Formats: sequence, C-alpha cells, structure tokens
Amino acid sequence: MPTTTLTSPPGPTGLHHSKPSGLSLGVLLFRLRALIALFVLLGIFSVLSPAFFTQQNLIILVGQTAINAIMAVGMTFVILTGGIDLSVGSTVGLAAMISGLLIDRGLAIPPLGVAVYFNIPAIIVLCLCLGLLVGAVNGILITRFNVAPFIATLGTLYIARGTAQLSNNGATFPNLVGKADLGNTGFPILGSGSILGIPIVIWIMFVFAGVAAFVAGKTPFGRQVYAVGGNERAAELSGIYVNRIKMSVYMICGLCASMTGLITASQLVAAHPAVGESYELNAIAAVVLGGTSLSGGRGAMWGTIVGALVIGVLTNGLVLLGVQEFWKKVITGLVIILAVVLDQLQERLQQRLALKRS
Repeated sequence: MPTTTLTSPPGPTGLHHSKPSGLSLGVLLFRLRALIALFVLLGIFSVLSPAFFTQQNLIILVGQTAINAIMAVGMTFVILTGGIDLSVGSTVGLAAMISGLLIDRGLAIPPLGVAVYFNIPAIIVLCLCLGLLVGAVNGILITRFNVAPFIATLGTLYIARGTAQLSNNGATFPNLVGKADLGNTGFPILGSGSILGIPIVIWIMFVFAGVAAFVAGKTPFGRQVYAVGGNERAAELSGIYVNRIKMSVYMICGLCASMTGLITASQLVAAHPAVGESYELNAIAAVVLGGTSLSGGRGAMWGTIVGALVIGVLTNGLVLLGVQEFWKKVITGLVIILAVVLDQLQERLQQRLALKRS
C-alpha cells in the first residue's frame, strides 16, 4: 500500500487543517488553560505558604513532577491515537522489581547453577526492553486480536502487577546499592544524583519531553499519530499503517513507564511490588489537563508537561498546607473532571467557529 504524507504538520493543538486567519479569544484561553491554571496555583500557594517558593522545595517539586511527566509523555502518544493504557502503573512496579532482582540476585541460570550479574547501564537497558515488551503485548492484543484498549491494558495491568509480586514473593528488594566485587554499584545515582546542580531525573525529563515533542511535531511518524487519532479510517485509506502506529505508541508508553520504575526504585534505593499503584491515573490526568483530547487527534507534548506541573504544584502545595491525603485525592479528582469538561467545551467552541467560517 503506498504511503502518503500529510501536507502540513500539526500545530500546538494537534489540528491538521490550515491555520485560521483570526483566533477566537475563547479558543485561545481554552488552549492555554493548563498554563493559566499553573500560574494561578503558583500565586495561591506562594501567598499561603512561605516555604513554597524556597529553592529546596522547588527542586523537590520539579523532581517529583519529572517522574509523572516522563510517564505522561508516553501516555500522550497513546491518547493521541484515541487509545488508553491502564497498565503503566503496573509496568512501573514491574520494572522496579526486576531492577531490584537483577541487582540483588542477578539473572539465575538453573541448568548451570550460576547467576549472571549485570552492571547498572545493562540493567537499565534490560528494564527498558521489558517496558517495550509490555507495550508490545498491549499493541498485539489491540491490533491483532481487536481487543478494546481499555480491556487489553486492564488485563496487562494485572499480569504485570502479579509478575512484580511473584519476582520476590511479594517482598521488597531493600538496599539496592549493589556490590563492588559484582560490578553493579551506582544505582542510587539515577534517582538522587545531579549534573550541574540539577537532579538527573530532571535532565531525563528534559530528554524524554524534548525527543517526544520533536517526534510528535516534526516527523512523519508524529503526523501519522495525529492522523490515526483524528480519523483512523481516513488515515488507513491514505496509506498509513494504522496497526504499526498503534503498536509503536504502546511500546513508547511502556518504555516511559519502565524508565519511571527505574527512577522510583533508585530514589527509594529499594523496590516494592506495590510501587506505581495509581500512577496511571496521574499520567492520564497530566495528559488531559495539558489539553490532549481523549478522543484522539488533538494535543501537544508541551501541554502534557504543563499538566504534570499543575498536578505537581497542586500536590506539593496541599502538602505544605497540611491538607489531609483524603482531601488531596478529592481535589485532584475534581480537577481532572473540570479538565475534561473544559476540553469538551473547547471542542464545541471550535466546531461552532469552523461552521461560521464555512
């Protein structure tokens, strides 16, 4: 089947039609809602808590946000195609536990009665490949067996979580510092080290977000992702290999989730099978808050990063104010619902403007 390249790249909101001559103030405000919300929250918490704008707190805030942002970057690709991935939280836990297993016990080879120990870079690569594998399984279930994304990823959520628990019979891998004689020391540096005074996790976020933004906005693959989410049937008729695109985005999502698992285990210097529980909700929330449509075809990576910052600032500020954990969940849920409502209102407003122009 011949391939066809879209004539114009997606704009900041992922739309593929030509840019209108005038932009409604209402549409502009809707598109910038995450950024507006971020500045409002920064203003509120800076007034209510003197400790909010301290250097130490801001470093902690951005570091915590980076973990969610990395995972949300992968989720953005999936949602742009009109899909969803509920397994990312369990993939985080699985990657964390496998990294702990490889550091603590190595890779056992029963027939030979030996265990192979890897250095930290090799362990990172192996765990990232594990994330790709989980994503590939999701992709195969969705593209080859026509399983709905919600059901397929719900199934792998349980499989990945169960596998994480089986890796050490539900117990934690503690004190993951490695041993010098085995050549596997240095794992904590990934989560707590810094370069030029900036935590490594923030550098990782910049790399993931920068590469993702370039791929989504400047490459044929990115344009095809938007096309699949905008109209899957039309994309297929134009020569795009839809199943290949879907497979790729789920693998990207799995890769980002496994990176999150490695960072989390490194920060804790331990791996617990419950790590990553409910992380998928935070990732989806960041994507939705950032303006990516749950129906696919519209969104941008910069919006996802801003959405992750909104959640990070909200969580951090509520902690500084001493708000109970229960209320934090309630408030976060209300913010997510509001974001979806605003997304629907933006869609209707843009449709009305499009009808007027036509």
